[in-house]
Amino acid sequence: MSIKTSEVVTFILEIARVIEENKQMLSDLDAAIGDGDHGHNMARGFEAVAKKLAETPPATVGEAFKTSGMTLVSNVGGASGPLYGTLFLRAGVSAQNINVLDLTGFISSLRAGITGVQARGKAEIGEKTMLDVLIPVLASLEKDSEAGVSCRDAFKNAAALAQKRAEKTKDIVATKGRAAYLGERSIGHIDPGAMSSCLMIQTISKLLV
Repeated sequence: MSIKTSEVVTFILEIARVIEENKQMLSDLDAAIGDGDHGHNMARGFEAVAKKLAETPPATVGEAFKTSGMTLVSNVGGASGPLYGTLFLRAGVSAQNINVLDLTGFISSLRAGITGVQARGKAEIGEKTMLDVLIPVLASLEKDSEAGVSCRDAFKNAAALAQKRAEKTKDIVATKGRAAYLGERSIGHIDPGAMSSCLMIQTISKLLV
């Protein structure tokens, strides 16, 4: 994996397209345990991201992530805006002044983003959130990177794991956000944030093929 800033932008634009394509599914998941607007909020946010990146093409990978993060914070309602915004903003700080992103750089950016999300949301793995996908994905990428697995195969493994982890949130009792009010009744439902995170990882994996 060695992608230029312009290619990082292409990846983000494709994520925007995939979120738009799956916005109803994501909102349907949210309707079962939340406000029912996760997909539509995320689609609106990434539509704004795509517009912003087109208007002002970023000079570095860090700028691409930071612009995306700030735009998400400003345009996505509920908890998703601050959380996904923080994910991208912290990733941007990690990738500051970087013009080419490799697997090691992506891992560092993702780790920084996850740390930011954990601090912002006061959440950990096992609480039925986006972290139930992102933290295992990070661990998988780190393990494969250390083992010398190719970038494509590392992301293929991460994408498959992301799907399993997103589906596994059905078995978790929600303890964060609006879903926490449901308690045991949240069991049996996939967390929408976990699924939107899954879609992002799968999108990156497909583009690397």
